Order: sequence, then C-alpha cells, then structure tokens
Amino acid sequence: METLLSVDEAARRLGGLSKYTIHAWLSSGKLRRTKVGSRTMIRESELQRVIEDGGKSAGRPRPEQQ
Repeated sequence: METLLSVDEAARRLGGLSKYTIHAWLSSGKLRRTKVGSRTMIRESELQRVIEDGGKSAGRPRPEQQ
C-alpha cells in the first residue's frame, strides 16, 4: 500500500511550502488529491511526479512557441 500524506506533510516534504500553496496546486490540478473520507490526502508518488516534472502542471500542455 502506498503512503498517503496530509497537506501539511506534503508541504514539508516539498521543501517547507505553505499548506496554502499545496491547496492552490490541488485546485489548479498541479497536484492530484486522494480523498479518504472527508480528508484530502496526497500520494507519495504524486509528490515524486511533481518533483520530477519540476513543478509543471499535469493538466494542460503548453502551446509550442515559434
């Protein structure tokens, strides 16, 4: 079973970001949430994906520049 982190734990693991930044990233789709009952949790693999992507948004690809 994969480790699930609270918003506060995820913020600490991402270098001490604020929990408000994590909530903004969840709202914008940069991070994907996992709901456990009423709690918002973040999979450890999701944090790893954001780190590897350099913080780029997962959803919309950027248009190519000419």
